[in-house]
Amino acid sequence: MATVGFVGLGNMGGALAANLVQRGHHVVAYDSAGPGRMPTGAAACKDVAEVARRAGTVVLSLPDGDVSEKVAREITDAAARRTAYVVDTSTVGVTAARRVADLLAERGIGHADAPVSGGVAGARARTLTIMYAAPDETCAAVEPLLGDLSDRRRRVGDRAGMAQALKLANNFLSATALAATSEAVAFGRAAGLDPAEMLEVLNASSGRNGATEDKFPRHVLTGHYDSGFANSLMAKDVGLYLRAVGELGGPDEVGTLIGALWQRFADAEPGADFTRVHRFVEATKRSDR
Repeated sequence: MATVGFVGLGNMGGALAANLVQRGHHVVAYDSAGPGRMPTGAAACKDVAEVARRAGTVVLSLPDGDVSEKVAREITDAAARRTAYVVDTSTVGVTAARRVADLLAERGIGHADAPVSGGVAGARARTLTIMYAAPDETCAAVEPLLGDLSDRRRRVGDRAGMAQALKLANNFLSATALAATSEAVAFGRAAGLDPAEMLEVLNASSGRNGATEDKFPRHVLTGHYDSGFANSLMAKDVGLYLRAVGELGGPDEVGTLIGALWQRFADAEPGADFTRVHRFVEATKRSDR
């Protein structure tokens, strides 16, 4: 198979890069933290420029739009560059995705806006959802690679920013469900209910959601709080959602409340797993009495 480049080997990026190795790709990768997170079977590069010189397609998994734009510039500026396509799986927001796509297009590089949802466990199990948007020619070139990243994929548009919009809407709903479920379980506990029994009934009723079905059983009630997704990233994503809503003039009454809660949590416990918002909500309730 052709050589594939990968930039960004954090929790999600490392799992995605490993999927490519397992599917038989020759993966060359770079991570700003050094080669320590390199998946077994991948070759380490000294910088982004080396990745661009060796790989025809480069996958990005980065923390925000500023970093994605910086890496895109390093790809376009690389001497003897081979890269013809960039697949950005990062959650960067609508405006940043369009900016990165325009930057790459100026140098003849195709861009696929391809954020992912499903967590690190989903990436490892290949149940991660990849929502992607790109012109037809770019899609035709990168869709086989997307299939090697995950078994679940959906094209949602033909231009950069459209997949980001869907990802931001998804993460806003995820953030809302987890915060609201945290309050509901705190209420039930105060009334003498058993949280595990609450979840069984909720999941057979109209209150079920991703938090009651997955986050609480796997990460909250177990006390593990190990989803692999930081509260600072969720606060960032909800902030991007609210910024995009503001640009489009949409409703934001619920979003403003949820965004404020997640920002308070991120400020109080920087870098904590986002499922620990349950403990934060419970502590806030107690302190307000």
